[in-house]
Amino acid sequence: MGFFSLILGYLLGSIPSGWIAGRWLKDIDLREIGSGSTGATNVLRQVGKGPALVVFLIDVGKGAAAVLIARALGQGDWIQVLAGLTALAGHIWPVWLGFKGGKAVATGLGMFLGLAWPVGLAGFGVFWLTLWLFRMVSLSSVLAAVSLPLLMIRFSGIGSYILIALVAMGLVLWRHRSNLSRILEGSEPKVGQKD
Repeated sequence: MGFFSLILGYLLGSIPSGWIAGRWLKDIDLREIGSGSTGATNVLRQVGKGPALVVFLIDVGKGAAAVLIARALGQGDWIQVLAGLTALAGHIWPVWLGFKGGKAVATGLGMFLGLAWPVGLAGFGVFWLTLWLFRMVSLSSVLAAVSLPLLMIRFSGIGSYILIALVAMGLVLWRHRSNLSRILEGSEPKVGQKD
C-alpha cells in the first residue's frame, strides 16, 4: 500500500492544471512564455484571474489529496510525508509535460494543510502578509517556505513533518533561484505586471 500511495501522489501532482488552462483558454504553452512555469502565478499573468484561482485550488487539492489518501489507506506519518513529497515532485516534474512543470508552492500548501493544517494556514498567512506588503508572489512564496520548518516545530514537532518542511523549503528556494536573482537586482515583476 505504501508504494501505491507514493505512485498515486506523483500522478496527482503531475495533473497539469496550469498547462491545461493555458492550452484550453488561450491556446498557449505556459512553459514557453512568461516565467515558463505551469503554476497559478504564470496562469494569472498570461491567462487571467479566474483561471489562476481555479488552477491554484486544484494545485492545493493535489497536495492535500496525496497526504489524505495515504492517511485513509492507514499509512503512517512517513508514508504520508513521502506521498506529499511525490506530489510535489509530480508538480515540478510532471511526466505528461516532459518533466517541466510548476514551482510547487500551491501543491506544497495543500500538502501541509493535509499533514498539519495549522502549519498550512500559518504558512498561507505569511504568504499573504508578504504579498500585501511587497506585491511580489515569488518573495511571498520564498518567505512562506522559509517559515515552514519553524512553524512545523511550533505546531507539530513530529520529526518526519519537520524534515519534509525542510525539504519543501529547499525545493521552493531552488525553484525560485532566478526569481531571487531578479529580486536582488530589483527587476522582479510585481502583481499586475507581466514577466
